[in-house]
Amino acid sequence: MSRFKGTRGTIVLIVLILMALSYYTYLSNRNEKPVDEKPEITRVQDVLMRDLTIQYPPSPKEVLKYYCEITQCFYNEEYSEEELNDLALKIRELYDDELIADKSLEQYFTDLKQDIDDYKEKGIVISSFATSASTDVEYSTVEEKEYASLYCTFTLRQNTELSATVHKFLLRKDEDGHWKILGWTLADKEVYE
Repeated sequence: MSRFKGTRGTIVLIVLILMALSYYTYLSNRNEKPVDEKPEITRVQDVLMRDLTIQYPPSPKEVLKYYCEITQCFYNEEYSEEELNDLALKIRELYDDELIADKSLEQYFTDLKQDIDDYKEKGIVISSFATSASTDVEYSTVEEKEYASLYCTFTLRQNTELSATVHKFLLRKDEDGHWKILGWTLADKEVYE
């Protein structure tokens, strides 16, 4: 203590003690989460929070993009049985009535679960997707109904191998002015590229 003589030494010692106490308090409290921090939202929850009655995608490209986001959730994410059912119902909101009529809800769920199980068993995930540019969407009118067709490339990853599948989607505008998916088919890559 011979270094800290007089008032000056005492002040320096007090400042050092206060700094040490402040640093100790900082270290002991830094792992605590702030009270007002919001819980992290999963990708599945984020996709499910979208209310299509209020925020329906405005264009064929945006409809297809949302469809792809839901599809990625099916094959890539972890979710509860309830969330899977909610995702399935959400994606059906993007389907045209004619497409929905092709399969009962029960059969749709059964087929979807089987397809997801097959992908997971093989270790396949959808790495990414790319839709046609807005300028590449082909519009047509048949018997006073508006149609749009566009392409989407899904990049699939199985372990370290990548592959791509190209699908051609057909959408039809409903009475509310919403573009709905009428169907899709595998497309010839030559056509898309």
